[in-house]
Amino acid sequence: MSKLNTNKRKSQVRLAIIRLLMLVAILIGINILAARFHTGIDLTKEKRFTLSQPTKNMLSSMKDVAVFTVYLKGNFPAGYQRLAEATREKLESFRSVAGKKIIYRFVNPFEGKSEEEKVLISKELAEKGIYGVNLKIADESEGYSEKWVFPYVLVQYKNSETSVNLYDEVQWMNTWENLIKSENQLEYKLASAINRLDQPAKPEIAYIVGHGESLGIQTYDLLQSLGVQYKVDTFDLTTNYYIPKSYKAIIINRPTTPIDDREKFKIDQYVMEGGKVLWAIDQLYTPMDSLNKSQQFMTLDYGLELDDMLFKYGVRVNLDVIEDLQCLQLPIIVGAQSGKPQMQLRPWMFYPIFAPAGQHPIVKNLSGIFGRFASSIDTVANPEVKKTILLQSSKYSRVEAFPVRVSLSVLNYPLPPDMFTKPYQSSAVLLEGKFRSAFENRLAPGFIKLLEDSLKRKFRTVSDTATSMIVVSDGEMFENDFSQSQGIMEMGYWKFTQTRFENKEFLLNCIEYLTDNTGLLEARVKDLKLRMLDRKRVKDEKAKWRVINIGVPIALILVFASAYMFFRKRRYEKKAV
Repeated sequence: MSKLNTNKRKSQVRLAIIRLLMLVAILIGINILAARFHTGIDLTKEKRFTLSQPTKNMLSSMKDVAVFTVYLKGNFPAGYQRLAEATREKLESFRSVAGKKIIYRFVNPFEGKSEEEKVLISKELAEKGIYGVNLKIADESEGYSEKWVFPYVLVQYKNSETSVNLYDEVQWMNTWENLIKSENQLEYKLASAINRLDQPAKPEIAYIVGHGESLGIQTYDLLQSLGVQYKVDTFDLTTNYYIPKSYKAIIINRPTTPIDDREKFKIDQYVMEGGKVLWAIDQLYTPMDSLNKSQQFMTLDYGLELDDMLFKYGVRVNLDVIEDLQCLQLPIIVGAQSGKPQMQLRPWMFYPIFAPAGQHPIVKNLSGIFGRFASSIDTVANPEVKKTILLQSSKYSRVEAFPVRVSLSVLNYPLPPDMFTKPYQSSAVLLEGKFRSAFENRLAPGFIKLLEDSLKRKFRTVSDTATSMIVVSDGEMFENDFSQSQGIMEMGYWKFTQTRFENKEFLLNCIEYLTDNTGLLEARVKDLKLRMLDRKRVKDEKAKWRVINIGVPIALILVFASAYMFFRKRRYEKKAV
């Protein structure tokens, strides 16, 4: 009997060991599969962990390995730690689609380096477009300490590399709002970096000149910013017979002299061949320099003669000026003290701050974009062309028809809000579809024959394929300011309040939407929400939630342990009987 019990006990031990080994093997297998296949169920309302379809398509078609070096490793404040973790999650999502073609690593460029080495490393990173941010971190012993953080990713693909700034900072937003904005852009920024490096050559775009267009020091940032992603040519419309189809898009930025039918015909036929256009039009001459002398001026009509053409395409840029209480501020002398003038900032309603309209990828997640003497835009009924409003004025706006008297007196005597009765005036419109030629039924048969025989070019009355254009009713929206003391400033920077608006981002998004067929801009539509805790409830219900979070799990364990011991005891009591 004793021998039988011994054999039975050995059999039970052997069975327990086998079960334990099987459990260990299962756990190891699960971990191997989890490491190889990154998957999950996205239960978030905004689908923050789900990649957009264009991003998936791009990742699935990768022909080479992309290496991401993320310079966010170390002990940083909570915001940067959160950004680092969000970057890791996004890269894991990329890897779940592209597999081994996505490699990423997190590094601390200053770890274990001397001060001299840190200086050299900073210079090397700066040459790659990677710049450090010096943070002041609270320290219990010393009050605070300084720490350098590099919120950048270096992307290497197909023997090329580019840097990506992970942290978007808008000055009037707090840290958490900037963090949300930065996390929103992660997928778009990382996917766009791969897409740019995948291009065999930069797409070509043309900056049209020949009619007094804005060109010079005030467009320095515009041309420099576009030059990073595109090959930008200045194209004289007056000396060329036609605009080549090789240009992915053309920019017509603030012409100041009339554009006659010959030049309009060249633009028209470029559109009919599927070309894309970004129009930035000033209808009225508004010489701000005159305010220094006479304190006022009257606007003049440039007479660009583009109304018939734009009307045919689906919009009308009106001869008026948008005035908005949501606007930039200008300094004005309000008194003197000790012989020195006292300055004060007052709202200048002729410089409205436009808000993005709708959820279109071009403007989604953008903040304020300022304009200067912008006109209102009306859309024209045309079922073949889809119109999308991109920018509009605030609730407290109005329009003043030409001629407009502009006077500094509005700084001293601002108008009451009840006078601004025309809200939400459009200032930027996207047109998409098949456009009809502005010269349809207007050309003589002899000219058409000459065009075909001499230039070997066919006159098109409707665009070959669906195309698009963007019309902005402000020719100064994409200009940068400059001064003798500060030099050339960034586009969208307002020196009097030292505030940076997102004019540059709007420009780059417009051009990318017009030139890129991958649709990656769709990733910008995501709206990540950071759900903050209710501070009052946290304080009032602190004890209750401590009990729930700490006490309840312990109580559950004790209940299950008691139940297990009870049923185990009953089981062996029955066997003993």
